[in-house]
Amino acid sequence: MPLVTSTGARSGLDLESIIKATLDATRIPKQNRLDQQEGRLQVELSAVGEMKSTLSKLQDAAESLKDTSLYNSMKATVTQPESGKIATVESSETASKGTFEIFVSQLAQGSRAVSADGAFADSQAVVSAAGGTLTFGAGEESFNLQVEAGATLEEIRNAINESEDNFGVTANIINTGSEAKLVFSSEVSGAGNDLVVSNDNAELDSISTVATGATAGMTIAAKDQATDAVITVDGIQASSDTNTFTDVIQGSTITAVKKSEGTETASLSIARDDGGVKKQIDAFVKAYNGVVSSLSEMAAEGSSLQGDATVRALQGQLNDMIMSSMGGGRSLFDLGFGLDNEGKLTQENPVTSVSEQLEQNPDLFESVLSGDNGLAGRFDTALQTYVQSGGSLDARRDSIRESIDRVGESREALQRRLSGLEETLRSKYQALDSLVGQLRDRGNYVSSQLSNLPGFTRNNGDD
Repeated sequence: MPLVTSTGARSGLDLESIIKATLDATRIPKQNRLDQQEGRLQVELSAVGEMKSTLSKLQDAAESLKDTSLYNSMKATVTQPESGKIATVESSETASKGTFEIFVSQLAQGSRAVSADGAFADSQAVVSAAGGTLTFGAGEESFNLQVEAGATLEEIRNAINESEDNFGVTANIINTGSEAKLVFSSEVSGAGNDLVVSNDNAELDSISTVATGATAGMTIAAKDQATDAVITVDGIQASSDTNTFTDVIQGSTITAVKKSEGTETASLSIARDDGGVKKQIDAFVKAYNGVVSSLSEMAAEGSSLQGDATVRALQGQLNDMIMSSMGGGRSLFDLGFGLDNEGKLTQENPVTSVSEQLEQNPDLFESVLSGDNGLAGRFDTALQTYVQSGGSLDARRDSIRESIDRVGESREALQRRLSGLEETLRSKYQALDSLVGQLRDRGNYVSSQLSNLPGFTRNNGDD
């Protein structure tokens, strides 16, 4: 028998088209419904994700405005002299307001010890045949270094610089052309904190500032001694063992950068950081208007979330908070805020503006916005319900994802049903194909036999 490659091959009937049409009649309506259902769910899932993102930004902005320290922070502005930067200043919320003149008369420095003339011919000179222990100290810092027997000047330099216990001593070798000079530099600054190098073997006196034997080989010149930094603020002198001065001006940290040239000073102004408040207000307005735009699009006619209860609740809740008053009957509008025709916040209204109120009445912003009971605090608390991990939006997102999973399960069930139906149809139509094929073969056989009988004439339909 010839190979049957498709249903209908034996009978000549187009049974494949019949099977396909039957399967399509079952599949297409159900598949379209599932596609539409999944499409709606995906749009809703995307909208919930966008809602959480925009609300999170608004909550972050509200949290910043809620922080009472924002309204009390101070900003230091330093005007440097023409010669360049001589000092920098950072101020905390406890800083004293005012203007000051800063003069830097001396920078703090660490000490510097240099070996004696003619002590070492070159960097390969052996310092000690027996070795021993060097002890380095400066202020409250110290560390020990074991010198190996026969160590050269270069090897000792490397051991000092590579020591894990080193608190800030750098060893260098300067080759003059006729000899090698060993130099120790200490990072520990402040008067009285000169580097002290001692030993337990007189052979190491040549690289020590304190001798075990007769004479120490390392000396610290007067100009190389550790010194304090000295500044003058409005005629009052202050010193520090580092270049940092804390609370010379209450709540401020001054860092000396370089010595003043002549009588030049840096002018310092310390005032409330209203610019920081304005920056956070800008961020809040931007975030709030972003939420308003997003929710408006979701609630628009024809949107998949038109009439959605969560969207309506959020719109109403945000509007109520914006219109609410704090203690004393003050509201956002007293701070210079307004609303445009789309319900978005503006930073001006027919009476005043945010910038104007920040300049004239900065304390009002703290009383209206800050703290858990302020307007920003109310926003923070209300939005937390929506955006927190496991909150209402997370719960809704999880529910949508479960619905999408069920659509996938329905697709799989539909495919299984179609596979079973196709198998049944093919079984039935293959039987029909076989039967019709057999009948056709028998008909052809009978016709062939009859045509071979004497006197039998086939009627071909010709006249």
